[in-house]
Amino acid sequence: MALVAISACSGGFRLEKFGSDTDALYTAGVSELGLKHWGNAISAFEKLTTDLPARDTLLPRAQFNLGKARTGSQEHLLAAQAYTKFSDTYPEDSLADDALFESARAYQKLWRSAELDSQYGVTSQATFRTLVAVYPDSPQRKEAERQLLALDEMFATKEYLAGYYYFRRKAYDPAVLYFKTVVNTYPTSAKARDAYLRMIESYRAIRYAEEASETCTAVRQRFAADAEVQKLCPTTAPKDSTAAVPTVAAPAPVKKP
Repeated sequence: MALVAISACSGGFRLEKFGSDTDALYTAGVSELGLKHWGNAISAFEKLTTDLPARDTLLPRAQFNLGKARTGSQEHLLAAQAYTKFSDTYPEDSLADDALFESARAYQKLWRSAELDSQYGVTSQATFRTLVAVYPDSPQRKEAERQLLALDEMFATKEYLAGYYYFRRKAYDPAVLYFKTVVNTYPTSAKARDAYLRMIESYRAIRYAEEASETCTAVRQRFAADAEVQKLCPTTAPKDSTAAVPTVAAPAPVKKP
């Protein structure tokens, strides 16, 4: 037992010892995967995806397990690519929906913050949607839909932060465009209420009384019990005036030379 343990710790897995015995290599790869020896598993399954003939029944499983090993190694982009190759090559396989789900999750993990570029978030969203559309009876569908909602929250936050960037700099016109995207595209998101409020403050700052009044009506309908909404848009007050909100000063006039 001691000799076995020493052999394992010293890296008993040697790719070259399997030669052309793909069955043995696959078995060893699965074993290394189970032991969380990610590098060994990746080596085994990468070689198998290269060496196995196209019609070999081990090839799809080797491709899927390559994705699992990449995931375990935190190589999310390579994992996503491995899973995508599986779903594209074997769309009728029983694991095709699982591969799409894992690919989407891998891309989702690459978009770590709403403040970062959303390229991977967009790809994750598209992949989850493909799963739901192509495999509507998949056991993964419910979780895929839940993750789509989570992505919507991140997209809403990204749009809101972009709008708030302009809002703080008193560039109210572009700020309003971003806030409108939040309330129109992501109306159930956590940032929808904040986007409404900042939009009203923006309209009042640039003296768009009618737009401010209409937005107040909309936000009262959706968030009637919210204290900040009641304060900014009181139902007992007359129609929204053009006065600026105390927390948002109107732009100072430019003095002519």
